[in-house]
Amino acid sequence: MSSKTSDTLSTILAMEVENPETRRDDAKLEGLGYRPELKRAFTAWETFGVAFSIMGVVPSIASTIFYNLPYGGPVGMIWGWLISACLIMFIGLAMGELASSMPTSGGLYYWTHKLSPPQYRDFLAWMVGYNSFLGNVAAVSSLAWACAGIFFAAASINNPDFTASAGEQFGLYIGILLACGLFCAYCTGLFARLQTPSVVLNVILSLVTIIGLPIARRKELNTGAFTFGGFVNLTSWPSGFAFMLSFLAPVWTICSFDCAVSISEEATNAAIAVPQAIVGAIGSAGILGTIILIILSLTMGSDVAAINDDALGQPLAYIYLQAFGVKGSLVVWSFMCIAQLSMTASLLLPSSRQAFAFARDGALPFSRYFHHIDSFSGTPVRSVWLVVGCAIPLGALCFADPVNYSAINAIFSLAIMGPYVAYGIPIGAKLLWGRETFVPGPWYLGRFSRICGLVAVVWMFFAIVLFSFPADTDPDAGSFNYACVVAAGVWAFATIYWYLPKIGGKTFFRGPITTEMMTMEDVDRIEDYSIQKGDDTGFQGGAKVDPVRSVEL
Repeated sequence: MSSKTSDTLSTILAMEVENPETRRDDAKLEGLGYRPELKRAFTAWETFGVAFSIMGVVPSIASTIFYNLPYGGPVGMIWGWLISACLIMFIGLAMGELASSMPTSGGLYYWTHKLSPPQYRDFLAWMVGYNSFLGNVAAVSSLAWACAGIFFAAASINNPDFTASAGEQFGLYIGILLACGLFCAYCTGLFARLQTPSVVLNVILSLVTIIGLPIARRKELNTGAFTFGGFVNLTSWPSGFAFMLSFLAPVWTICSFDCAVSISEEATNAAIAVPQAIVGAIGSAGILGTIILIILSLTMGSDVAAINDDALGQPLAYIYLQAFGVKGSLVVWSFMCIAQLSMTASLLLPSSRQAFAFARDGALPFSRYFHHIDSFSGTPVRSVWLVVGCAIPLGALCFADPVNYSAINAIFSLAIMGPYVAYGIPIGAKLLWGRETFVPGPWYLGRFSRICGLVAVVWMFFAIVLFSFPADTDPDAGSFNYACVVAAGVWAFATIYWYLPKIGGKTFFRGPITTEMMTMEDVDRIEDYSIQKGDDTGFQGGAKVDPVRSVEL
């Protein structure tokens, strides 16, 4: 054994005596080529809590019941959810083994770069990074918009004559984003500790719905035939296609589970905790959501059109109001507001970490500026505000249809399209080229690995096409599905940006810039590009970097 190897082993053993789990995680990260920069503040339970809290089943059902109630009634609600949850589990299983093999915050595009052949890896990693960023921004935007709607639903429960204007909705939407931004930028430690209360709150809301609604509505329950087999199509789409469109609600809810990957560098025992969090969150949300939707179908009454079109503007609030009255509904709904706010913050945090990881590798415009750790909070504050700043303009889609808000619904589809492209590319790369490049981690599917990956890729391709359709036939400018327009714009921007002569991504992006890969040429290339873009703050937020050790000098 060489003296250098002996010294390295001695160092690692010494670190494990001091703090075994954290030091092992850091050693694994260094083995992937990255210097640990973020605090490992999340336990395995808290990592699961982040993934599960983002899904927040009851608040998410409140936010998306518009997308399954009119598309099949009880059949769309229950069976659409259950079918989608089973298919989504294949994505989680395929992603879990990648997360175990390579636990880094840059997960999706890091995996793509490592698994793809040299002639494709840079461009594919580039597209994955931009689709991840697109999906994260859209998901944060959709959660914040849903949160604003839930807050205003509370006002409508208290005063049936109250109707919020588009301007008021947009103003509250911005306020929610700013509040969550402050929390995620400066209160990460507190945020980690609040994951357990957040999970408890979601469980309480679930129990209130599962137990409270049948008791309150015990004299007005629907029949079993209607609860499980009642089909109501309130759209102009054919019944079969309408049923498939009901998948939007569960797919939007059981999404963004890659947030657990984005905090891999802040999680302890990440190679096990992260895949467990992904699969556990999907399974929990799938089962819990099915049970809750059965209860809602049982207790909501049989007039689906009346529930969907009620002036309250929030079908779940209407169902609670019929069961608990004004005062009881307001109590439940106030906790719903807290849970939805927690979900928005829970997604903003890992979204900012993905942006930080992407900037770390020089792929974002002004990467030197956004790859920066705040000295006070120890968090990537600038990346937090980048995500918030990009999410705010998406809310302006509400002004395209300020009455029915049809146009703003595109952000819910967009929050699926971006992630599914980003999920599909690394899973596809593993299927195509992984036999030679993939090294299994401690959490591995074995002989089921390939079939899970195939099902996941086929399902995601189908979902992307499906959710590009508008909510109804013959849409006008106000009801058009703008998700495909925004997504195509981002894809075009990323592609054009890649091929721009002299300053395009092709000239400087070499995938994840790890400590072992970085050379002075890489540093100079990124710095020269950033200077051309007008950013002179210095590499890594103003700190010069030793390309070998990747430590601030």
